Amino acid sequence: MTTPPAMAYSTDNCTIGRAMSVLGERWTLVVLREVANGIRRFDEMRRHTGMPRQVLTDRLAVLVQHDILRRVPYREAGQRERSEYRLTRKGFELFPVMVAVSQWGDRYYADPEGPPIEFAHRGCDAPVELQITCEAGHVLDDEREVVGRPGPGIKPFS
Repeated sequence: MTTPPAMAYSTDNCTIGRAMSVLGERWTLVVLREVANGIRRFDEMRRHTGMPRQVLTDRLAVLVQHDILRRVPYREAGQRERSEYRLTRKGFELFPVMVAVSQWGDRYYADPEGPPIEFAHRGCDAPVELQITCEAGHVLDDEREVVGRPGPGIKPFS
C-alpha cells in the first residue's frame, strides 16, 4: 500500500480541525437551526429542543465568542432585560453547511413520511439543493471529482 501524499503535511493548522473545534459539539448546529428558524430566546430554545440549560448556555457563549451569533437585548414588560440571539454574517455563512447536513440527514435518517422540513427559494418557492461547482463554473456531479491539494498555508510534517 502506498502512503497518501497528505501524510507528508502537518495538520496543526488544519482549518477543518479549527472549524470543528467550534462547530463539532452535537448541539451547535441545533442552536444555529433554532436561531435561523426564528427561535432566538434562551427559554424558547430550551423548550423547543429539550437541551439541558448548561449545554445551551455553553453553546451560546461559544457561538457569541466566535462571532457566529450576537446578543441583542430585549425586555418584556415588568421583566428584567434579557438577550436574544441573531446570526452574524459569519453565522449566515454557515447556512450551506446546515442545508448540506439536513439534506444528508433527509437521505439517510428521515422518517418514512419524509423529512420534517424542506428548504425553498423565497423568491420562487422551488426546493433548494446544494451543488459543488469549481471556480471555472463546472458543476461536479460526483464528489470523487474533488481532490484535496496543498494550499498556500501548508506546512511540511516534521
